[in-house]
Amino acid sequence: MTRFKRNVSAAVVSSLLFTSGWTTAQAAVISTQEVAAAQATAATLPDAATARAHIEATLARADLQAALRERGVDIAQVRTRVAAMTDQEAQQLAAQIDQAPAGAADILGTLVFIFVLLLVTDILGLTKVFPFTRSIRR
Repeated sequence: MTRFKRNVSAAVVSSLLFTSGWTTAQAAVISTQEVAAAQATAATLPDAATARAHIEATLARADLQAALRERGVDIAQVRTRVAAMTDQEAQQLAAQIDQAPAGAADILGTLVFIFVLLLVTDILGLTKVFPFTRSIRR
């Protein structure tokens, strides 16, 4: 048994020594679409000075200040935090401001989603909300 353990130990040690010296590198092919998307994202971000000016102009709006006050947020603290942002963070925030939808949430879309959800659960027999549906469970 001792000889067997010694042979197994030697095999394990030699395997570890042999494989630890090799380092592997992995590379993957990047598609043209991924490169184009990365370049488009980089192209849509404004430079840092423009981004900060856009954020400040947005913070100067009276309706935004009123909404922030309603939520208990101090405008001076927001301006301090914006000033402390890195250039990349300011660029990303400015891009998000431009892409954010204006106004409230899409109420019609929410109502349609709820209707379809209830309709499907009625058909599956999990609920009974609509009288015009027949359950697949009998």
